[in-house]
Amino acid sequence: MPNEEFNDQEQDLFEHYRFVADPGQNPFRIDKFLMGRIENVSRNKIQQAAATGSILVNDKAVKQNYKVRPGDVITIVLAEPPRDTEIIPEDIPVDIVFEDDHIMLINKKAGMVVHPAYANFTGTLVNALTYYLQQKSGDEEAKPYLVHRIDKDTSGIMLVAKTELAQTKLAKEFFDHTIDRKYTALVWGDFDDEEGTIDGNLGRSKSNRKVMTVYPDGISGKNAITHWKVIKRFGYITMIECTLETGRTHQIRAHLKYIKHPLFNDASYGGDQILKGTTFTKYRQFIKNCFAILPRQALHARSLGLKHPVSGKNMFFDSDLPADMQEVIEKWEHYVVHQKE
Repeated sequence: MPNEEFNDQEQDLFEHYRFVADPGQNPFRIDKFLMGRIENVSRNKIQQAAATGSILVNDKAVKQNYKVRPGDVITIVLAEPPRDTEIIPEDIPVDIVFEDDHIMLINKKAGMVVHPAYANFTGTLVNALTYYLQQKSGDEEAKPYLVHRIDKDTSGIMLVAKTELAQTKLAKEFFDHTIDRKYTALVWGDFDDEEGTIDGNLGRSKSNRKVMTVYPDGISGKNAITHWKVIKRFGYITMIECTLETGRTHQIRAHLKYIKHPLFNDASYGGDQILKGTTFTKYRQFIKNCFAILPRQALHARSLGLKHPVSGKNMFFDSDLPADMQEVIEKWEHYVVHQKE
């Protein structure tokens, strides 16, 4: 059963495998070699990985008929297989920014879960896209192929593949960090510098399994890197741009908490408390009003750049800030002006 705690999470959806051939390895086709070592993988999936340059031997891409030799270091990137969950097509409006025969770019609204799972079998983005694609094509088997997810309460640009081949190629792009993703965030506190980098392994918190935490020793968790840059300062909070180098579960949220700048109104990471400012009643009411306008973490997936998986063309997509974030920013702008008067 999918884990309810991470039913919907920000995450890149690929799997990376590494194998070293035994010293006594006889020459053996690499597709058959990998099928014998990766659970529940089809030969077609292996062949697609080879076709997209996702199988490397000693750091060089190889074809599916390559013969494995003793001591070969073999790595492969595969798109994460879909969850074993029944998808119920649902007629739910979706903001499609771009679509062709291979990919779709979606402007996801805050509050929408990406994929059905425990406690959220319906009303998700995948339910909506399945209905859309089946109606458009007349094919009852048509479905979207996920390559990453963004949190339920995070808004913004999301990339979806329409074919398994496109999904495989995009998984390699995510693994190679050639997908350019930028987020706009409102965070508590001011910064001494204009920009910086947060480099800290992420793993589940040992005290609260519902959240992620940074393990600075580099032993536990998975490597995660977030770059940030100040966009605008409001004194007690700051608007920043975050660029993801990796895509781990709750990466931006956990990283910003780690440097003591949690996202504004992020209940899971402590941002739903008044962390900076005065004790005046008017200020406390001002913050409560902001929280009421923006009842979620202040995070928006602003833009995404990629190389098209079939044409190879460089593409870039962006989206405006949603109304709730924009309204809170305007309130802070007015607050800062009044403070100076």
